[in-house]
Amino acid sequence: METALQVPASREELRELRAGDYVYISGTIYTARDAAHKRLYESLTQGEDIPIDLNGTFLYYLGPTPAREGMVIGSAGPTTSSRMDKYTPLLLRKGLAGMIGKGKRSEEVRQVITQQDAVYFAAVGGAGALLSKCIKASEVVAYEDLGTEAIRRLTVERLPVIVIIDSQGNNLYESAVQDYLRKYQGIQG
Repeated sequence: METALQVPASREELRELRAGDYVYISGTIYTARDAAHKRLYESLTQGEDIPIDLNGTFLYYLGPTPAREGMVIGSAGPTTSSRMDKYTPLLLRKGLAGMIGKGKRSEEVRQVITQQDAVYFAAVGGAGALLSKCIKASEVVAYEDLGTEAIRRLTVERLPVIVIIDSQGNNLYESAVQDYLRKYQGIQG
């Protein structure tokens, strides 16, 4: 199924998405990679305020390259998501609604996604130059000292992603393998 999703999105809208759905995200999202996640996590565990409101927020695991002349942002490909897994459960419990990255997630992250009615999306790795064309504005809003790992607020228009883990816990990486094996065994049988 193909869906256009305006963010921030309601939990009801997120509950409608299913693993394998193609989604075009428009609206405001934030970037955060390893170093930014670590700071957010440390601040939250120490009871301190953090520089962004996580309620309903989507984080794109992205450390863009410098923008070329006339561009809003440089290459904007996803980072491997599992590197954020140790921080993600707390961020989800504090209101994070969606994550965009690439690769598998831990079982703990999958469980908390279902508890919080959140969604994990994948963007196509290796397509950062194309994905950057969907970014219409980019502004560093926190942790500027982290350089490319600073938190940025992005305005995106029709950013193409695929639902990997939906709010019911269905995982495309697992179900696609099972579907393939069923088909392959049927051919061989």
